[in-house]
This record gives sequence, C-alpha cells and structure tokens, in this order.
Amino acid sequence: MQFKLYTLYFLICTIIFGTTLNYNSTSVNNDYYSTQIIEDSNAFLNATKTLDSVAQQFSASKSSVSNLKEQLATARHSFKRIEFYTAFKYAEFIESHINGAPLHKVSYVKNRSEIKPPEGLQILDELIYSEDVHKEAINIASLTKKLYFSSLRLHKNVQQQHPTHSVLITALRIELIRIFTLGISGFDTPGSLNGISETKVVLDNMSLHLNKIDKQSHHKAITHSLSILNRGATYFNETNFENFDRLGFLKEIIDPLYKTLGDFPLDDESYSYILKSLPLNLNTTSLFDDKLLDPYFYTDLTEKEDSELLTSLGKSLFYDTKLSTTNTVSCASCHNPKLAFTDGLPKPISFKNGDTLQRNTPTLLNAVYANRFFYDLRAFNLEQQAEHVIFNENEFNSSYTAILNSLSKNEAYTSKFKNTFGDTLISRERVLKALASYTSSLRSFNSSFDRYVKGESQTIPESVANGFNLFMGKANCATCHFAPTFAGLVPPYYKDSESEVLGVLKNPRTTHKELDDDKGRITNGIHTESAWMYVNAFKTTTVRNIEVTAPYFHNGAYKTLEEVIDFYNNGGGNGVDLNVTNQTLSEDSLNLSEAEKQDLIAFLKSLTDTASF
Repeated sequence: MQFKLYTLYFLICTIIFGTTLNYNSTSVNNDYYSTQIIEDSNAFLNATKTLDSVAQQFSASKSSVSNLKEQLATARHSFKRIEFYTAFKYAEFIESHINGAPLHKVSYVKNRSEIKPPEGLQILDELIYSEDVHKEAINIASLTKKLYFSSLRLHKNVQQQHPTHSVLITALRIELIRIFTLGISGFDTPGSLNGISETKVVLDNMSLHLNKIDKQSHHKAITHSLSILNRGATYFNETNFENFDRLGFLKEIIDPLYKTLGDFPLDDESYSYILKSLPLNLNTTSLFDDKLLDPYFYTDLTEKEDSELLTSLGKSLFYDTKLSTTNTVSCASCHNPKLAFTDGLPKPISFKNGDTLQRNTPTLLNAVYANRFFYDLRAFNLEQQAEHVIFNENEFNSSYTAILNSLSKNEAYTSKFKNTFGDTLISRERVLKALASYTSSLRSFNSSFDRYVKGESQTIPESVANGFNLFMGKANCATCHFAPTFAGLVPPYYKDSESEVLGVLKNPRTTHKELDDDKGRITNGIHTESAWMYVNAFKTTTVRNIEVTAPYFHNGAYKTLEEVIDFYNNGGGNGVDLNVTNQTLSEDSLNLSEAEKQDLIAFLKSLTDTASF
C-alpha cells in the first residue's frame, strides 16, 4: 500500500512538473561526460533504492542502525559524484527534494501559508544519527521512499542531457564554493559530520573528469589543476572533522583550484542564462575576492544607473537631517561610521519621545549583500529599507512630500541633482537610488584575514588561524554565518538570506534565565510568513567588524564577544533549559575550552575593516 502511494506521488509529480525538470538548452554532445554522469546518476538511483529497502526493514525491526548509517553514507557519496552537475542544472529540485537544509519551508498556496517539512539526504542524516533514530523509524522510511522517487525523476532528466565542457567547468567551480562553505563546515551533514570524507569524494571525482579533457588544448590548466588535486589528497590523511585544517585547505587547494579552473576557455554560452540569474561573478580568482558577489543583484539600482556622482549625492543625504520631520535626525544618527555604521547602544533612541526603538542597530557594512533586510526581514531591498525608516513615526516620521519640498528649496541639492541626473528634478525614485548607491558602496572585504587569504600578506597569528578553523568546524559558526560574507546569505548561489531561532535571552547576566520577549520574523507584517516556524526567528547578520559593533543580537543584551560565545557554547535558549520549541540552533554544548574561545575571538577581530570609513 505504501509503495502504491509513493508511486502515485511520483506520477503526480511527473504530470505536474513534466518529464524534464528545467533548462532545456541546446548543447554540444560529449560522449564521455554524458556517459559518466549518467552512470553516476544511475549509481545514485540504485543507492537510494537500497537505502529505502534498508529503511523499510529498519522500520520493521529487521535491520540495524549501523546498516542504515552505512547505506546512507553510500547514497551520500553517490550523490556527491553528481552534485556538481545536478545542483547546477536543477538547483531548485535538488534543494527541495535531494539535499536541502533540514528545515521546514513556507510556501503560499491559495491565499494561505503552507508549511512543507524537509526531505532528502540532509534530514535523513540528521534523523539517522540522532538519539531518537528508533522513534523516527517510520518517518525515515517515508523519507527514503520519497528520496528514491526523486532520484528516479532526477535520473530520467540526466539521461536527456548532454553536458558541455563549459557547463562542467563552471559547475565544478561552483562546487568548490559549495564544499568549502557547506561541506567541510558540517552544514551538509548535520548528524554524521561526514563532510570531510565527502569532500574527498568530490575532489576525486573532479580529478576523474579533468583527466578526460583534451590535454593538448588545455595542457597548462589541466596539469596545474591535477597537481593541486593531488596535493589536496594529503589533507585527508589522519584527519577528522575537528582537526581538519580548513584554512590551509582554503589557501592551498580551494582558492588555487578555483583560480586555475577559471583559466579554462569557455566557448559555449548555452548555460549563461543560469549564471545571469545569480549574483556570482565567476570572473574572479578567490572565494574572498571583493567582487565575487554582484551588489546590484540585490538592489533596484542597476550598475548602469550607478556612478560616483550618485554615491556622493547619497552620502550627502545620508548625513543630512533634512530627511526627518524634526530636522534633527539623519541616517548617521544611528549608523556611525566610527562604529562600523552602528551606534554602540543596546537599542537606538527614538528621537520622537526619547524611548528606545524595538531592536539593536545592525551594521551597514556589506548590508547590500542580502535579499531581505531588518532583523525581522520585513524589507526586500535597500530602497524599501530606507522607506521603512523614513515613514516610521519613531524614526524620521516623515513623508516624501516634506522631504522633496525641503530638498527642492536647497540650492546645493538642486545643483547636485542636476550634476547627477542632468536636470533639477528631485523625486522619490532619485532620492532612493542615491541612498541605495551610497549604502551599497559600504563594502568591507579588506580585513587582515582577507588580505592573508588572498596572498596580500604572508603571515597571520596562530590564534587567528585556529579561530578560523574552529569557526568553520567545531564551533559550528559557519553553518549559519557563511563565508565569505560571514552572514546568513546562503551559498553557493548567495541569493537568499536566512533567519534562525536561537533562543536569545532577555538578560544573559541574571541567574534566572528568561527568553527575550521579541517574537521576530512572525511579526514582520508579511502575511505569507505568519507561520509557527518564524516565532523568535531573526535574520542572521554578519560577524564582519563585530569587534566594533557591540552590544550584540537583536536586543543588544550581550555586551561582549565572550558573552556571545558562551551563549552559543551552551546551546542557546534550550541549552539553559528554556522551552524554545522551534529552536534551529543545536541545544548541545560545543564543549569549547577557554583557549578555543579566545582563538575564536582572535579570528573574529581579524575581520575588522573600518579604516577606510
């Protein structure tokens, strides 16, 4: 009966979505690539079928946990051999059905929010390695059945594709971003933490494909790439999740390989429409290149519209109190450049009545790199963010009529608008474009750590190196604060900003622990996000320049980095016995030593880059 239900599920999916997932681009046939990827896809299909068989047996108490774990590892390794290609060609399908984060998602169907539970390899990894694996046996069996049918659908589509050299090289470069940010950090394997061994599978698979490229046409790039991959194999000798040298791996393997693969000429443009829908700029040589992400992807402002004159105009508006009703408040009143564009207060002062505003002031440095803004994610771009401040009765409490009238009467502004736009018209759209131009210009990728990674400096303190390895591994920071923005902008495509439920305390220094009253994202006024999973959820902000942006979290209740790290080390709200039912942060202790905590702080301080502001 269960098999028939899932057969029906598969047929319905096929009818609704069609036999092909997407991307019906014309490409030049390549027998090796097609054959190898089809073979690997078939191996993944067979692995999921076996995994499902074992899971059904496990749910009937006829198989063991060790057998289940072993077959899950086989299925995950099989997927890792096709991930680079399938996640590039069928990104949304892979995210939704094969290897997405083990979190509930909200969709909007027929005027109501619908919460979809996670499915695929990551949630299976979490459940199979949990203490409640036996209690979850039926759920696991259900998920493996779905995974099998999803892999069958995937395989049918892979069989119809003929990947080109250009597609494969591009997909391999994006896979390097993926394994560094999601693989070795543990994000991809939340239960088993087997990301290190899976990364080795990915690199071995890259060697296999690169060895088949015409060496006469691309001799230098291939030879160099294979040399890097051979050197990379040494990183997996006698290592585990906690002691893996992630910084060395980045500098010696990931970045050099990313650069060298970029030297391959790409003569086929049939895949370019995929890249045009992404903020990624692959004309870069490092994952920490300050141009890796296109800031204009996240704004209404286009690169063609932007200019130094527009940025200068935006800067003038940013520091001008004429935008507020009282003529006493500017953007800089809360966003002080000396404090990385924060204000140093737990919560900013309302200039209307002297009370405080609802939440702590976040930095504006790198703020452009997000698709949602404010702690509750209520705005969708920088322009909307500015409008929320302008109209808020406790902030600027103004209107466009008042602002435009004030600016139009100022000769300096009429001159600036004419120099920038060619005429003296001062409009809502132009004011917002100017503010967005200035805010998006506030980019911070030149810290001492950045310079070391890019080879612009040759040494870094041992404590910083240790701290980075902890951040990316044992301390579990990088599973939410993703490199290189170290914010919640999710790699490898960096299109979406995430929120997390941490269980932040009202006051961490009191003996009696109490959850903060602010309910976060569920209160943002967006009807489609009125879902239980967003109660106490807040945007994951950047830890770049965190040395100068105290106090911390949305409520500004944590005065020092030591307090912040202790909070995470203790497992958030649930870790101190609060009942945060939907907490996304693990409640298990990180078991960080005092030395490890200080190393983490040393790394975080190495991300300070405010000198130019």
